[in-house]
Order: sequence, then C-alpha cells, then structure tokens
Amino acid sequence: MITTEAVRRALQGVKHPELPSNLVELGMIQDIALSEGQTLITVALPFLNVPIREEVARSVESAVSALDGAGEVVVQLREMTPPERQRFMVLARQQQQGGMAAHLNDIRHVIAVMSGKGGVGKSLVASLLAVALRREGKRVGILDADITGPSIPKMFFPNGARPGSSPLGLLPAETETGIKVMSINLLLDSEDQAVVWRGPLISGAIKQFWGDVFWGDLDYLVVDLPPGTSDASLTVMQSLPLSGIVLVTSPQDLAGMVVRKAAQMAQHLAVPILGVVENMSYAVCPQCGERLELFGPSKAGAVAARLGAPLLGRVPLDPQLSIRCDAGQVEGYRAQGFAPIAEAIASRASRVATRPMFPV
Repeated sequence: MITTEAVRRALQGVKHPELPSNLVELGMIQDIALSEGQTLITVALPFLNVPIREEVARSVESAVSALDGAGEVVVQLREMTPPERQRFMVLARQQQQGGMAAHLNDIRHVIAVMSGKGGVGKSLVASLLAVALRREGKRVGILDADITGPSIPKMFFPNGARPGSSPLGLLPAETETGIKVMSINLLLDSEDQAVVWRGPLISGAIKQFWGDVFWGDLDYLVVDLPPGTSDASLTVMQSLPLSGIVLVTSPQDLAGMVVRKAAQMAQHLAVPILGVVENMSYAVCPQCGERLELFGPSKAGAVAARLGAPLLGRVPLDPQLSIRCDAGQVEGYRAQGFAPIAEAIASRASRVATRPMFPV
C-alpha cells in the first residue's frame, strides 16, 4: 500500500531545474492526497507562468509513477502565496551559484525598457536614456537582453567592439563616453550571425550577462528587452532587481493594445511601471517647423491613463537620429528633448526599492 511518506521520499529525488535543492526542501510540495487508484500532488510555483512549470510537472509525475500502487498520478500546479514566495526567494538566493562578479557589482538602479510590440523603438529609447543619464555624470551600463535581435552595439560602436576578460568575469565593452555595454552581438564572430536558441538558452544568457559580467559600480543599468512577454522578459522581471520598467509605444492603436499586454505582465509580477514613452510621435517640417503627426494623433496620454502610469514624453521622428544610429554615433546626437524624459525616469526609479533577485 502506497503511503504519503513514500511519495514524499520519492519527491526528494526531484531537483529544481535551476537549483541544487529538491522540491521538498524548497517548500514546493504543498499537498499529497491518496485515494483509490489516484495520487494527487499539489506543487506550488513562485509564479504560475514560470518557464519551468511543465518540466517540474513532468518530473514529479515521473518520480511518483515509478512507485508501486501510485495509480494515476495527477499534478496540480498553484501559485505561491506572498509568504511562501518570500521563503522560496530566500532559499533560492542562498543557493544561487552565480559568478564571482555578481557579488562584487554595485548597481543602484536597474531599469528595463519594454514593449509588447516590435518596431516601436525600445532599443532607441534605451540608448537615448543611457546617453542622457551619462551626460548627467551618472555611471551607466546597458544590458542588451534582446538575444536573438540585438541592436545596441550597432548604435554605439562604429568599428565594432569586444568584451574584455578578468579573473572576476567578463568585462563589458565601453563606449566613447564610458557607457558599459554587454550584448550577445559583442561575442559573435559576425554581427550578421543568427542566434537560433530556444527559451531556456536565452534565459541562461541573460542571467549570465547579469551575474557573470563585472559591471563594477553603476548608478543605472538599462536593460533593453526584446518584444513580447515570453521567456526573456519573464527572466528579467523575475531574476533582476528591477527598479521598474519603461513602456514604449507609438501612435497606432495596435501598438497601444500590445503595450497594455506588457503592462499587464509587469503588474502581475509586481514590477513598478515608471511611465510611458511614445516614440515616432511626430516629425518636424524642416521648412516651416510644423509638427506632422505621420502616424495619426498621439494616443500616448490615453494609454498612460489607462495603465495608471505617467506619460513621460513623446519622441519625434528625426532623420539625423537614424543616421547617427546607423553610424554607431548615437552618443553624438544632442537629443535635448529627451533630457526631461530621462530626468523623470531617474526620479521615479530613485523612489522605488529594488526587488531582490531570485532564480525563476
């Protein structure tokens, strides 16, 4: 006759996919219910939509199914309560096997730039934010979390660049003005080389860019996220101590709708939304100075109001900015209108306590 204790012993052999401890030690096995012909196991996850959920469920089912008398094994997943999640975070943080660099870095504020939609200018906004903060004398870095579509190095390094190395870990490449940059494109043989990776590899690379890179002392680390609400965004929101996210949209209704999806993800994961930036908001006629709303009237105010977040500013279309970015000279663009946006972001980020890092 199968017993609850026998099931618990079997589950002690099921390790967390990203931690050295088993699920029992981590407090993830919440309940074991035995009935005739069935074993029901309730597993608590820090968040229901973590990428490892299916792997955990399969491992639990496999371990218990091997027991005589287990019958049908049903795995029920639920989300941890805040106290349970806090305990899990403490245990995970104690067991984290990050590189030496993670313990030596002193990064005061981590700001992610995000949008649910591609092509709205997240990388541009991330770059302008880093440049504006650097002009204010801040120590700034950029972590390019867009592993399969990195564009940050192209904007900053006209002749390419490579990261350095040290006993403490990888050293980020430094731009002309001293912004530290880490991107997968800095590690490839060619900037055109495709990175064809599945989600777990992408998540692992982002974690390495955080924990195995010696960033040193930074006032701000700007994280450029890829479009969407999948593994990369989830990894950043759950693994990095974010001060908050900046949402980037454009005037089209479609962009606003997808941005709301990204905002919903942030709210679900309790990540502060610092505000909304509308890119490609208008163009200025070089002859008469009139503002031309090429993609229709601005909807950023309505989007921000619906999210309960401030509208940080509107960024115009400017051919000179495009030329500068293509030439790797974004630091040479004056971007006077962006300074108030950066100031507002920095001000709001300074009022947010950073969230503790824990593996997903």
